[in-house]
Amino acid sequence: MSAAVAARVVMPGELMGQGRLGSKVAGADGPGAEVPGPQFSVMMWALNKRGSFEENLERVAQAGYRHVELVGEFARWSAADWTRILARMEALKITVDATSGVKAGFADPVGGDAFVAELKGFIPTVQRLGCGQIILLSGKRIEGVAPGVQRAASVETLKHAAEVLSSADLTGVIEPIDRLENPSIYLDGVTEAFEIVRAVGSPKMKVLYDLYHEQRGLGNLIEKLEKNIDEVGLIHVADVPGRHEPGTGEINYENVYKKLAGLRYRGLIAMEFYPAGDVVETLRRAREAALRAWGS
Repeated sequence: MSAAVAARVVMPGELMGQGRLGSKVAGADGPGAEVPGPQFSVMMWALNKRGSFEENLERVAQAGYRHVELVGEFARWSAADWTRILARMEALKITVDATSGVKAGFADPVGGDAFVAELKGFIPTVQRLGCGQIILLSGKRIEGVAPGVQRAASVETLKHAAEVLSSADLTGVIEPIDRLENPSIYLDGVTEAFEIVRAVGSPKMKVLYDLYHEQRGLGNLIEKLEKNIDEVGLIHVADVPGRHEPGTGEINYENVYKKLAGLRYRGLIAMEFYPAGDVVETLRRAREAALRAWGS
C-alpha cells in the first residue's frame, strides 16, 4: 500500500454508515422505530500485558470489534510506525473512536488557557487518527480553594474547549475517576460531571460514563443513566473488583445493557478490562453477551 493511501484519514462520518460516532441515527426516533444495536470498542491499554499494540489490534479484530480507543500510544510512534499501523487498521477495518492525550486538567482555576492551548495543539494528531472524540480529565483537586471554585473553572474552561472542538467537528468527553484509583483527582463522579456539562451547554461536550469507576466510588449506576442519558457521550465497561470482564464481579451488566437499550443510547460502549482468559474469546463473549441483553 502506498504511503499516500496509508496516511489517508478515515473521518468518523464514514463509519458504519451512521454519521459521526456518538450521534443519533437519523429517523430512528419515531413511534415503533427499531432501536439500533450498540457499537463496541476496546481500550487498548488494558491489553498491554497480553502482547504488542499490533498483536492486540489483530486480536480485537478477531473478536469482532471495529473500533479501538487510545491513551497516547501514538506519542511513541515513528513516522514508519504511523504509516504501518494506520495501514493495518484500515486493512482490519478498525477505526479509533476516542483517545486521551491532553495532559493538562480542565479544573485548574489558573490553568484554563494552558488547557485550551494544549487541546488546540493536539487536534491535528486526533484528526490524523480519524478520531471523533477526545477524552478529557479534570486534573488534581487543589487543597485550600473555596468550595465551587474548581467547578466554576471547569465550566469556564470547557466552554472555551467546546468552541475549539466545534470548529474541528470533534467532541470532548470528560471522565471522572474514582478516588480509590486516583486519590488526588478533582472530578470523581458522574453526577458532578453531568452538572458541569449541562452548564457548559454545548453538544460538543459530553460525559464519559465509566461504569467501573462509578461503581467503585459511588454506585447507583442505572438511576444516573436514566436521569442523564442525553449527556452521555461514551461508556466504559469493566467489572468490580479486579477490572476484569463483565460477569466476574458485582455489576449486573445484563441489566445495565437492557437499560441502555431502553434509553436508546447511541454512543460507543468500550471494553476497558483485563481479560481473565484468552483475549480473543473473552472479548468476543463480552460483546456477544451485551448484544443478547440489548435485544432481550
